[in-house]
Amino acid sequence: MDAFLTSTVTVAIAEIGDKTQLLSLFLAARYRHKWSIISGIFVATVLNHFVSAWFGSWIISVLPQDTATYVVAASFIAVGLWVLIPDKADDDDMGVVRKYGAFVATTVLFFLAEIGDKTQIATVVLGAQYSNVWLVTLGTTIGMMLANVPVVLLGNKLMQKLPLDLARYMASALFIVLGVVALFW
Repeated sequence: MDAFLTSTVTVAIAEIGDKTQLLSLFLAARYRHKWSIISGIFVATVLNHFVSAWFGSWIISVLPQDTATYVVAASFIAVGLWVLIPDKADDDDMGVVRKYGAFVATTVLFFLAEIGDKTQIATVVLGAQYSNVWLVTLGTTIGMMLANVPVVLLGNKLMQKLPLDLARYMASALFIVLGVVALFW
């Protein structure tokens, strides 16, 4: 249960102000079918985070225990520092939006935007930390949905009221604390 709760909270906080959250805002402004956007986010996240959690779980199983502990701890701390760097939406893949409906465009764009993203790296690290692919995938997916569904449904109103810098500092602190705990736990 610890894997699920930690994954949910960590990703929900880390996602605030992330480029995929900005993508959610863009898609909500572009399309009227909000539930198609939400469904696309869900499908893309489950696929991406399952593979990420599996990879983290696998890589930790092939590393020596001492090395694995340091890799997990260093990875949490690195993601914590990375979170401090603000994201901006990438415009490279926005041509997909014009060609396809809300669900397909969201699924493709969200999956691609999540590759190499902070929350994907966090999912790999969480998969390595807990070695429970299913609970980590479920937790990180719910965390993504908690952060993105309100953005899709409430859009600009919500984004104007959230202190993104504070959320970024909280996410950074959470990852760094998880890194330190991983060293000594």
